[in-house]
Amino acid sequence: MSRDEQLKERWGTLVAKLSDQFAEGDMLELDAIIYLVGVQELGQYHKKYKKDDKLDLMHIAICRLLEPYGYYEFDFFDEQGWPHYIVKEELPPLKAGEQSVLMKEAIVDYFLEKEYIM
Repeated sequence: MSRDEQLKERWGTLVAKLSDQFAEGDMLELDAIIYLVGVQELGQYHKKYKKDDKLDLMHIAICRLLEPYGYYEFDFFDEQGWPHYIVKEELPPLKAGEQSVLMKEAIVDYFLEKEYIM
């Protein structure tokens, strides 16, 4: 199986599993999954988040997801327990499709690491 086929299969499995668990079967989109990763990384699950907080959660997720690729590095937790990252390397200019594939690959890798999917 090619790398692209494997990513597509794992992505489909992940989306289905997360959608069943968090969206009553409605298919979650990429942004929603990034948001879930942010909540997971923050660890404050039962809190209501404002719009600005949701954007910050997505930023946390993107930093965490792209950390293994060398783009970000964890720096510290602030007083409220929010993680902060530093930019190690700027992301190269990517077309929308390339950006989507990179994020899907990073998300699949994250959930494989967490043993949520196999």
